[in-house]
Amino acid sequence: MGLLSKTLVFVRAAAAGISVAVLVPAICSPAPVDAAFVTKAPQVLLLDDRSGTVLLSKNANVPIPPASLAKLMTAEVVFEALEKGLTTLDTAYPVSENAWRTGGAPSGTSTMFARIKSSPTVADLLQGMIVQAANDGAIVLAEGLAGSERAFAERMNDRARELGLAASRFVNSTGLPAEGQTVSLQDLVRLAQHIRTAHPEYYKYYAQPAFTWNNIMQRNRNPLLRLDVGADGMGTGFTEASGFALVGSAEQNGRRLYLAMSGLSSVKEREEEAKRLLQWGMTAFDDVLLYPPNEIIGEAQVFGGALAHVPLKVKDRVELLLPKNGRDRLKARIVYKGPLDAPVADDQQVGVLQLELNGSILRDVPVFTAQSVDEGSLSKRALGAAMELSTGWLRKYL
Repeated sequence: MGLLSKTLVFVRAAAAGISVAVLVPAICSPAPVDAAFVTKAPQVLLLDDRSGTVLLSKNANVPIPPASLAKLMTAEVVFEALEKGLTTLDTAYPVSENAWRTGGAPSGTSTMFARIKSSPTVADLLQGMIVQAANDGAIVLAEGLAGSERAFAERMNDRARELGLAASRFVNSTGLPAEGQTVSLQDLVRLAQHIRTAHPEYYKYYAQPAFTWNNIMQRNRNPLLRLDVGADGMGTGFTEASGFALVGSAEQNGRRLYLAMSGLSSVKEREEEAKRLLQWGMTAFDDVLLYPPNEIIGEAQVFGGALAHVPLKVKDRVELLLPKNGRDRLKARIVYKGPLDAPVADDQQVGVLQLELNGSILRDVPVFTAQSVDEGSLSKRALGAAMELSTGWLRKYL
């Protein structure tokens, strides 16, 4: 038996054709602790990796200029090219005048100080771009792989679509201000998760403390790496339009969190808020197992079947991070279009389990039928129709 009791209340929403089964938590606990977190960040998203629980979200879907965080997608495209054999870590690309002027020493922006007409390797360029946020490194990679930065930006957009990053639109490889170039914090966290899990051999660059090129040593620009928060990535950014931004990934005691934030007023404020958010995320929540794999969680009505209801299950382990002492505020409901028409196949997805806390939907978990239901006899089907008509008629007066 999972954490939630199976007290089911079926409600028919006639206009939408939706049946809802509300599962009422049967938990007695002390007065709930308010786990709300007040942050100075205008935009923030804090996500627990294992459970997928959003711990804090504030304007996470609002499009913003990416600044240097666009380099996460630049790196993703390069990582994909490496894995497809389109380039190698030892491949050398020349530093063009465009790369040097736009992102090198003359630019006054973040740079690895690559000399014009020199030829750093892909490994060197990746380290410069990731550790030092080097704009010249990003441009050289773009020109080397695609011939021009504009062509490379189209590859970035193609990859964003493949990964389902709906708010992301890239114009260049650096994140330098450009009209129409946007991301969202939700997209950035999704991209960060993908990079860490899909490219572990290259993810190590994000935790590299420093990189030296052209006899100039620069420390990693990510302040989280120097704080005691278990961070191993990923990057920072700044533009006048979006303020100071950060995407971080940290792990403590087996719990990994992803943090994206933007709009901070200073380097100091960004560092302080990031540390506070990660410390809060690591300590203010409990891991709660709601249902083990294949647990029966409720039932759905069946029209014209040999049975009037079919049991519903979740296939995978359902786990959440909940505020400490906040379990009694958790609500769950099964949402499906119903009643289901017989015959009903076994192991068929028919709806979702919505998990709600404090009026916000935390997750939608797919639910599946736990057995098949054959068509009923003519009399049973007629009775089913009569019951449906009667129920619909009565509920107009409830």
